[in-house]
Amino acid sequence: MGKDKLRRFREMETFDCVVQPQFEEVFHKDYKLKGCWRKDFFHNDNPIVLELGCGRGEYTVAMGRMFPDRNFIGVDIKGARMWRGAKTATEEGMTNVGFLRTRIEFIGSFFDENEVDEIWITFPDPQLDKKRVKKRLTSPGFLQMYSHFLKSDSAINLKTDCLHLHQYTKAVVEHNGLVIESCCSDIYGTEGFADDLLSVKTTYESRFLAEGCKITYLRFSLNGKKELADIEFVPDKEL
Repeated sequence: MGKDKLRRFREMETFDCVVQPQFEEVFHKDYKLKGCWRKDFFHNDNPIVLELGCGRGEYTVAMGRMFPDRNFIGVDIKGARMWRGAKTATEEGMTNVGFLRTRIEFIGSFFDENEVDEIWITFPDPQLDKKRVKKRLTSPGFLQMYSHFLKSDSAINLKTDCLHLHQYTKAVVEHNGLVIESCCSDIYGTEGFADDLLSVKTTYESRFLAEGCKITYLRFSLNGKKELADIEFVPDKEL
């Protein structure tokens, strides 16, 4: 492991905005902050928004700046990347931004029923290998996990450069009778679609745009459904 990465890990341990539980604290058990994030971490009663697979935490920090009356938690397992967002939040004294270092598979150990008001998933690994479909953060299995802590009328937002993942998620949503609130296959190509929030560009997004990729967006709600069916997805031929 490089010296820079080790330095970042050490610095992460000093950030008050970062939660890094041990494996034994969350495996098949509830973490101590479950149901208590507002009271014990943020010290307010504002809504909680998660960014799952937050990477460098740029979107989490940007949302925190834009919406000071909401709480934001970036979730990822890669601490060396998360360090960037955590350091920025610390330097700016942001009290409405936090970071949780854990695997998304353990997310149910951290949040209680109706504790989360919204979810953002920005540029996740599309898991294009057919054997890894269930690893997609918008697969029925993961959506079921989210349903146990996400308020029933709240939204899940997917922003991605991968048209395959966009179409797959849309197919899952439609197959399970969920409500699509907004959908676009090229947010910058449709005049006026990308508002200030959707126009936030992470390092990865800027790279994708430079390569000529189109950025897609899908916003939907689970409507209280806690059981979702798998699908056999066949992408459009142009993919």
